[in-house]
Amino acid sequence: MLLRRSVRKGDIMNTNDRDNLTPHNAAQYDVDVRKAVPFFDLFYSQTIDMIKSARPEAEVWLDTGCGTGWLIKEAYTHFPNTHFILADPSQSMLDEAKIRLDSLPQSQIKILPPSGTENLALGDDTRLDVITAIQCHHYLDAATRRVATQRCYNALADGGIYVTFENIRPFTAEGIRLGSNIWKRYQLSQGRDEKTAENHIKRFDSAYLPISVAAHIKLLRECGFSAVELLWYSNMQAGFYAIK
Repeated sequence: MLLRRSVRKGDIMNTNDRDNLTPHNAAQYDVDVRKAVPFFDLFYSQTIDMIKSARPEAEVWLDTGCGTGWLIKEAYTHFPNTHFILADPSQSMLDEAKIRLDSLPQSQIKILPPSGTENLALGDDTRLDVITAIQCHHYLDAATRRVATQRCYNALADGGIYVTFENIRPFTAEGIRLGSNIWKRYQLSQGRDEKTAENHIKRFDSAYLPISVAAHIKLLRECGFSAVELLWYSNMQAGFYAIK
């Protein structure tokens, strides 16, 4: 959901028709992403379940790359006393989030101006209990990803938890080939046509820049997290949590 990085030559989708870096316009994101990404709703349920276990009394929760605000709408049911901060580089995504969260107590919802994680301005005295980043940091190059991850570590209070889900890079070329085939077949099973599914698969290493599970864990440890674990993994998507 990050707009900051310009799309490279060779990207498949026409960016003039989109309002963010995902292949789905904001207004259609929630429908289209579930046709494109297997188990997408599990990313949210697994994240909420982990935070209920790790920080059940969380006071402040930042969702960066928040998209349409779906995660926070779901989380509020379980965390009715938490203050939520939402950030995303796409104004169109933030507009959708504002609509989705309109029924929640607005004193507990803060939507920041458009910004990627690497550029967030939270104030030096802000210390967060929870940061979530779902399907957004894989759009960053290596240097910017490190800045974004370090910023998350720095913004957390001691004992705070960071949860992230991303598209990931299999370890081998054969893993990439087979994983891509599995992913394409899933999209076809959801009613996408052959060309749309194929174009989505071609975004790998072009429109988004995945790293391996091992590289994720290494980066989180290098940024200072004391506990780093794999939370969920299936084919070419994975989730991680890290405790400061």
